[in-house]
Amino acid sequence: MALVALTALVGCATHSQQDQISQANLARDQFYQYPQTQPFFDNAYGYAVFPSVGKGGFWVGGAYGKGVVYHQGQPVSAAELKQVSVGLTFGGQAFSEIVFFEDQAAYDRFMKGQVELGAQASATALTEGASAQAGTAGTSASASNRQSKAYYVNGLTVFTHAKGGLMVEAALAGQQFSPANW
Repeated sequence: MALVALTALVGCATHSQQDQISQANLARDQFYQYPQTQPFFDNAYGYAVFPSVGKGGFWVGGAYGKGVVYHQGQPVSAAELKQVSVGLTFGGQAFSEIVFFEDQAAYDRFMKGQVELGAQASATALTEGASAQAGTAGTSASASNRQSKAYYVNGLTVFTHAKGGLMVEAALAGQQFSPANW
């Protein structure tokens, strides 16, 4: 009886792992279609794909998503993204996110759970017709078919793709990443 139960649990875990990888592969393929991300796919040491991150808040907000870490194009680990924000935050939205690692040092920091993106971090939005960027040099936004150019900061660069929802946010937020079990 115990052997049958153990086999069933392993089967469920494997199915869940395969679903997670499948969803991450679909999101990765979507990110790859943007010309802005292709150089990063070609040159990055690795990357983490979060196919669906849910974000919401009412004064205090948060976000959560599960993803997959890739090295040399192959899935190597599950990952989690957590975010807490404080300030003017109303609404909810869903988005996909990819984090590229410039080198092994950045990849190793991520895999040890030592990566946090604070308010000074920068992300490039890949929504057709609109982009926004915030970083240590200030903030910028545009509304055209040309997107912001991304670059590595502390060995990382982040791209997001909106999936839906509406959110008004003028808050301090930080993302924390950690490797996770399948």
